[in-house]
Amino acid sequence: MLTSALMFLLMFPSACTFYGDHPARALSEATGGEALERVFWKDVQAANWVEVERALASNYAGVTPSGTLDRSATLEQYRGWQLKDHTLGDLQTELNGSTVVVTYTITLNGTSNGAAGNGTAGPQPLPSAPQHMMTVWQQQKSGWVAIAHSVSQ
Repeated sequence: MLTSALMFLLMFPSACTFYGDHPARALSEATGGEALERVFWKDVQAANWVEVERALASNYAGVTPSGTLDRSATLEQYRGWQLKDHTLGDLQTELNGSTVVVTYTITLNGTSNGAAGNGTAGPQPLPSAPQHMMTVWQQQKSGWVAIAHSVSQ
């Protein structure tokens, strides 16, 4: 039986799909929490603000080490970033009906314009140490949207 399964996989490699083979390019293509996070951060890095806005629910709430952020404050913060690169790690997902909770670490490479209220002028480096993240995604009529996000260092 094992030999038959192995032969099938060798003869029809397209029957096996891994995330790395066909990564989602848009949230509408994303299946699962890991893909949602990867597409979201790719959009932030590409400054694709239409898609980033679409990904955040109207009642979105974020918690950061410096305080809480609503949707518009979060968008303002992201728009002030020049994200050159990012790395996601330790991704874990938990599906509960139409909600998925994703926990992971992220390492950022880039700068912020300093608009986060820290009193500094000019570009400041984004935190380069891995940060622990949690995003709660909910499937709504319009598709998957982030309803909550938490950051800790």
